[in-house]
Amino acid sequence: MKRTWISSIALAALAGLSGVASAQTVLKIGYAVPTNSHYGVGSTVLCDEIEKGTQGRYKCQQFPSSALGGEREMIEAVQLGTLDIVNTSTGPVGNFVPEVKIVDIPFLFRDYDHARRVLDGPIGQDILAKFSSKGLVALAWTENGFRHMTNSKRPIVKPADAAGLKMRTMENKVHMDGYRAFGIAPTPMAFPEVYGALQQGTVDGQENPIPVILASKFAQVQKHLSLTGHVYSPALFITSPRVMGKLSEADKKVFYAAAIKAAAAQRKRVNDDENTGIAQLEKDGMSVVRKVDGQAFRDALREPYASYAKEFGADNIRKIQDFK
Repeated sequence: MKRTWISSIALAALAGLSGVASAQTVLKIGYAVPTNSHYGVGSTVLCDEIEKGTQGRYKCQQFPSSALGGEREMIEAVQLGTLDIVNTSTGPVGNFVPEVKIVDIPFLFRDYDHARRVLDGPIGQDILAKFSSKGLVALAWTENGFRHMTNSKRPIVKPADAAGLKMRTMENKVHMDGYRAFGIAPTPMAFPEVYGALQQGTVDGQENPIPVILASKFAQVQKHLSLTGHVYSPALFITSPRVMGKLSEADKKVFYAAAIKAAAAQRKRVNDDENTGIAQLEKDGMSVVRKVDGQAFRDALREPYASYAKEFGADNIRKIQDFK
């Protein structure tokens, strides 16, 4: 009799555990670079905060290093419902939400503080609101960092030094128009292909923030780094209405709050990589140009800026530039 009573308790406990397990939802999150990158830091905090805030009802499975494709493919997967969350740079996002393209204009932001205040303020929040009409939900702005040029040919101090270089870029017309003004031959390419293309000499160089250059080990296939800081590259946590539509109002608040905490962690890692990463890249064999002719790069953009003003509105550009 005693044994039967214990067996009944055990079966009841197992049934309870089974109910918990069946109630748990596993969310897939993808990003382009390794887990030990700034994207990995941000994604891990997002996942931890979601799991904690929902008492384990939601947890994440991470797919780093472009395991699910390039950023554009992952955004498409979120839109289609085959991926739950993507942590992506804004590079390809403008192909889905055109209003995002304005933040990709070269030399739009003065520094990190300026960029973060713009994105976290009314201008940035208004852009996030545009996603819902495109079958996407932007949880929060996060960060990739200021982009710098690397190449295998020569140091770059001024635009003339970059002239003729075949440089991998994202599939982003705003970026590409600016690079052409520098004399560069922009070559759009999905991120998973970049290391091999640099190694084989298919392209001469690429441009990315310090954290990406570090995480991707580009020092192994690139000799020269120039701290051009020509574009500030934001990033975003993007999910879908399909995911958000299943959440209670309380859980939605958890997801948004988790994204804000994760963005702060990702930005901190960008700061840390910026502070220590350049010296590390030098140790890894890169020759670094710390002082470029920034004014010459800005002067080269007069024609593209006229085009940007027509596309986005000169007043809208000025609002961002003048934001305090």
